[in-house]
Amino acid sequence: MFPSKIKRIITIIIFFTLSLVATIAGILTPLTSEEAQSLNQELENVREDVNVQYIFGNNFLICLAMFVPFFGPILGFFALYNTGIYVAASSITAGFHPIIGFFSLLILPVFWLEFLAYSIALAESVWLIMKAIHGKLRSELPKTCILITICALILVTAAIIEMILISAFTPS
Repeated sequence: MFPSKIKRIITIIIFFTLSLVATIAGILTPLTSEEAQSLNQELENVREDVNVQYIFGNNFLICLAMFVPFFGPILGFFALYNTGIYVAASSITAGFHPIIGFFSLLILPVFWLEFLAYSIALAESVWLIMKAIHGKLRSELPKTCILITICALILVTAAIIEMILISAFTPS
């Protein structure tokens, strides 16, 4: 059928799409004005002490968890759904529709980099399951290590860009 590399790319694309769906589901979750304010305040509190290490560490821990077979995709989609809820809360408190907030994220390279890393992790989780079922888990582990390294590099790049954007758009 398809060569292994093509199958892996297709799996990543499928998980990228599913990640978008999970995030959009969070964005479309109805929030009261009070809930939006509360969630947005949580974000503001985090932003006060944010730095590259914090952003990278937070995103990389979530990404690492997504690599875990069975548990990883559940946690991953929950995290992406919650991301959508926080995007909705920020949008609502800023006075615009959450879908507009989501579309505004699409212009940022951080969005694409983070979702790529998460999609790689989620796809590899499935590949680990498949290899384990076929008794070839040991042969997959070196590929997993390479993919974890690639995700770390993607996420550190995203964290640097995100910190630059936060610094540029946060009033002193």
